[in-house]
Amino acid sequence: MNNDLNKILFTLKKGTSQVLPADELEKKLKIKKKLKIKLGLDPTAPDLHLGHAVVLSKLKQFQDFGHDIIFLIGDFTAKIGDPTGRSKTRPPLSAEDIEKNSKTYLDQVGKILDIKKTTVKYNSEWLSKLSFEDLIRLCAKVTLARLIERDDFDERLKNNIAIGFHELFYPVMQGYDSVELKADIELGGTDQTFNLLMGRFLQEQFGQEPQIIMTLPILEGLDGVQKMSKSLGNYVGLWESSDIAYGKLMSISDELMFRYYFLLLEKSEEDIKKMQKCIKKETLHPMKLKKEMAFEIIKKFWSEKEAQEGQQKFETLFQKKDYSAATEIGLPTDTQNPLWIVQFLKILGAVSSTSDAKRLIDDGAVLIDGKKIKDFKANIEWKTGMIIKVGKHRIYKLK
Repeated sequence: MNNDLNKILFTLKKGTSQVLPADELEKKLKIKKKLKIKLGLDPTAPDLHLGHAVVLSKLKQFQDFGHDIIFLIGDFTAKIGDPTGRSKTRPPLSAEDIEKNSKTYLDQVGKILDIKKTTVKYNSEWLSKLSFEDLIRLCAKVTLARLIERDDFDERLKNNIAIGFHELFYPVMQGYDSVELKADIELGGTDQTFNLLMGRFLQEQFGQEPQIIMTLPILEGLDGVQKMSKSLGNYVGLWESSDIAYGKLMSISDELMFRYYFLLLEKSEEDIKKMQKCIKKETLHPMKLKKEMAFEIIKKFWSEKEAQEGQQKFETLFQKKDYSAATEIGLPTDTQNPLWIVQFLKILGAVSSTSDAKRLIDDGAVLIDGKKIKDFKANIEWKTGMIIKVGKHRIYKLK
């Protein structure tokens, strides 16, 4: 039994940044047969990406060990917007946007978790029912000094950047979610540490056994600099087709590849050192290793068949330069011709925002029939058979 427990502890702690308090996980696993494991995500965007997959994969390990998984959709807290890491107040989301985004989450989460064995909750179930008196009582348990210990709040105060009063409620409400759910363990990225600790603190205030917090490293996006984010255009979306996802993964740097091996494929540091040693000795080519990485990630979060298809399409398009395999897309019949390049890229689905388009154009990463588009204001005379290359990993063919 002890050997089994040690194996479980090793698996659950592997790849984590912190488990706080460090010694309580073993105690809880010994005492309770089933633990309530909580993960909360605010539906501030309709899409999840591989950055979310890091923490969802850890949640799946708990699920495989027979624990109760609570996937919390923060439909109420999304109205405030998590101020974590923000240098300014978030614009509020409409109720329609929150509802729309929430509906897409379960399909995407289902790629990793067994949804049938997952308890899905919405924090509007309790937060929307709090009276003003309830809120005052709740806030009375937390001091302002404690709230402004947060790095982002502290930084904004030092730089005379406004903090909305409503933003101070966010960590308190996220913490109160743990009280309502009586969570034993809460998972989150390292940027969520303050919020997770607030849950532990409030559980103590309400006479509950405080939750353990488990933080996971933040996955860098395709640029290898900033965390993966759709708004930054450096993401691999869980909703994207496998060939697009495979191509994006192949665009990352050789250095970042090992980070993806560690966080997404759970390779050990020892395994990674062996890979790096082989590359240094030139007994293993980085391209081969990267293709294996992309294949295994697609296999894990999509399927083996889709991994094979993604790899085949990549080899045809990017290695053999055979653009007949490019993703064919037709424009709506009422599309103007000529068309502003940014609008053109948006219709193709190649970019999600004007800023994303501008960044790509400025970087010389948009080519049409082999010719670089250098002017952000350019109008495109489009035609059937036109080949559009966006970045290193997206090629489209007009039909």
